[in-house]
Amino acid sequence: MRDWLIQLRKERKLTQQQIAEGAHIDRAYYAQIESGTRNPSMAVASQIASFLNINTFLFFPEHLSEPFTTALRNSPIIVAHCDLELRYTWMFNPHPDFNTDVIIGKRDDELDHNEGTIGLMKIKRKVIETKKPIRQYVSFPLSDGLITYDVFAQPIYNDGNQLIGVATVSTELLT
Repeated sequence: MRDWLIQLRKERKLTQQQIAEGAHIDRAYYAQIESGTRNPSMAVASQIASFLNINTFLFFPEHLSEPFTTALRNSPIIVAHCDLELRYTWMFNPHPDFNTDVIIGKRDDELDHNEGTIGLMKIKRKVIETKKPIRQYVSFPLSDGLITYDVFAQPIYNDGNQLIGVATVSTELLT
């Protein structure tokens, strides 16, 4: 079951039919993709992702390279992408306070409102405005205390060299 996909559809007040039409696929096929009984091809996943403005690889988390996932899973590193509206389109290895199924399609200030989320959003906006990478420390009040991350943010471009969002790599600092 792709709960994250169902939740994203419902939050955007879309029907399965609307997404299927937007992705140029059959509604029944989309329903099977959403329920997890069928996996989309890369082309179909790309069409759905394009319509929903999310990262295609959300459909294929198992296709991240084994060394990458082994090295980063449970590490103090979070990798994420967001669109130009600062809504998450992909995330890997979030802090335990956050669930990837809930994060996709949301901005930081919709997940929590504090100085850390405001600071992270400012970094992302500046990357979009300047089209240049930024590295800065940001502190977040989380369930296990105030945690400071070394955040590196850089612009993401599509194949047509158009800015489509921001990629971030956040490393938890030892205090």
